[in-house]
Amino acid sequence: MFIENNPENKVYRDLIDLAFDICDEFILVVRRNIDISDNMNNVLKKLKPFLKEVKEQFEWPGTITLCEQPALVYYYNTDNNAKKILKQASNSLHEWLQPNLPEDLCFIKNSKPWLINTSHEKLSYILTEDKEDIDRIIKIKGLKIKI
Repeated sequence: MFIENNPENKVYRDLIDLAFDICDEFILVVRRNIDISDNMNNVLKKLKPFLKEVKEQFEWPGTITLCEQPALVYYYNTDNNAKKILKQASNSLHEWLQPNLPEDLCFIKNSKPWLINTSHEKLSYILTEDKEDIDRIIKIKGLKIKI
């Protein structure tokens, strides 16, 4: 299911709510070759209690990087307090870009990518065949999807 618009404001918040209901973890990416702002550091600091692990990776959902250095991929538990932080940090899915924020907010369900977001390319999609998930996604008012 391709997301054809940039979920913003209430649509973004509703999508984040749904992703936290369905998924058990989310990731954020920090690229070493792009500057980091104070705001980004503050967001990462606020999310630290929910951090599971950080891995050096050349690929993550939706992206394979050809950079010489791997990116840092932060894996987090989906916790209601983490959800509040994501909603406060951004008003849109495609705003997750360095240097202001970590990149490529993605959600994972049962160890498989569910919501894939590549912010630089403004490309987002959901991988699911679960009818209940699909029904709930379709009900998000203002979210333009293509099945």
